[in-house]
Amino acid sequence: MISLKDHMWLESRILENKMKQPARGILGVLISFIMFYILWWVFMDVRGIMRWYTPQYGYMYIRWILIVVIWQAYIFNFWPFTKFRETAHPIISGLGLIAVNFALVGAVIWGFFYNFLGKFSIPYLSVDKLVNLGMTPFYAREYSSLAILMFAAIASWLSPIVPVCFGNQPWHNMKQPARGITVFLVTLFASVLCFFCLMHPHYHVLFWPWQEYAAAYPWWFSFAHTLHGNFNVGWVMCGTVAIWLLEVTFDRYPFALIRNKIVRGVVGFFGVLAFALLIFYAFNFVQDLSWGPAVDGAKRIYAPDWRYLHSGELAIMMLIPAMILNFYFDNGPKKYSEPVNIALRMLIILVGMGVFHFLYYKFSPGLLGTQAGYSHPQQFPMAPGILFICCMLFHNWFMDFWPGKKRVGHVETMLDENGDEIGKENETTETGFAPGNLAGAYCETTQPSMGYGKPATMYKHVE
Repeated sequence: MISLKDHMWLESRILENKMKQPARGILGVLISFIMFYILWWVFMDVRGIMRWYTPQYGYMYIRWILIVVIWQAYIFNFWPFTKFRETAHPIISGLGLIAVNFALVGAVIWGFFYNFLGKFSIPYLSVDKLVNLGMTPFYAREYSSLAILMFAAIASWLSPIVPVCFGNQPWHNMKQPARGITVFLVTLFASVLCFFCLMHPHYHVLFWPWQEYAAAYPWWFSFAHTLHGNFNVGWVMCGTVAIWLLEVTFDRYPFALIRNKIVRGVVGFFGVLAFALLIFYAFNFVQDLSWGPAVDGAKRIYAPDWRYLHSGELAIMMLIPAMILNFYFDNGPKKYSEPVNIALRMLIILVGMGVFHFLYYKFSPGLLGTQAGYSHPQQFPMAPGILFICCMLFHNWFMDFWPGKKRVGHVETMLDENGDEIGKENETTETGFAPGNLAGAYCETTQPSMGYGKPATMYKHVE
């Protein structure tokens, strides 16, 4: 047996609402946006300090920030900082865990890719190696950044599959760090295999002469009408969006109805893959309706590879309102049957996506320093979009939605050998107050239950 807290710390939280809606939700979105804009100005904006948005170089860091935050919260359950996460003030906890995130991102990119794998195995993963081979520094950095960020993109699609679809089966009863390391290695192995099948062929044709002895010819050319790896970049991004829509919008429905966790995981994986391809081709179809069919060999807005990339960008614009609805506005509506609730949420999300799409392309040049227009190479909405998502995850996973909510304890639920709930009892809060000390408070959390996949909205009336 293992406790829900040890299994998935986030799902055991009891959060007390400190403000009413819609003020709480608006304040939460505003805090996430302020964090986003500070980070964007310091690191990314071409008018700012570091000016990393080129765009691929800056986007590489953003993609790795996302996968590392998933590792921190979902895979390693905050190990080895669990005690710090429980006891520190939300601001201190947030700053500390964000600093750990950035340090890990730097170590992975500069230590593992640039100075190990790129130097001793695959030259296109190292800027210095490409420059030594005669490439200009700008293109060397852009080409290596695209490869490195694609590792993270694939991992951010596959890593959540284990906790979300499989409920961490068959390793759910293992303690940290053993479980985290196991899930990390399994998903890393799958991510590396996918990278060499989905992105490595792109580098066959990227360099002249073509690298026919080192990489396979792009296998998707015959039906995708492009040699560019953007075909796979687009649908993999839709895969990332699909798994998180399953988590935050669908409450893991309908896969949560399957009692056997392994069967649920397998069905869930293929369901997420099918959902991703549906999103991908639906957005391609919408673009064909808007601008006409893509033209083989064309550039920018009529190029097949840009259309595929833009499908991934549109998917990110759909995920942002989905996460805002879940994190900050209680994931409503909830009063109808599960399918009706999901349908209404998706309607809200699609409307929100349209609003975000309009606002982004109208104001991003002045606000973010990007280029005007849809298809300019410097206009890359996945970069600011995913950075904003990372900031919402920081605010939720690292800061407990402070100051709109306050964590007042954990639900002590034990899970049996199959990962199902077998009992609950209230726990005294970390501040030392027993539940009865909080006069008349209702404490609520809307994290999904690992046991059933539905929102484990837990209310605790405190006398």
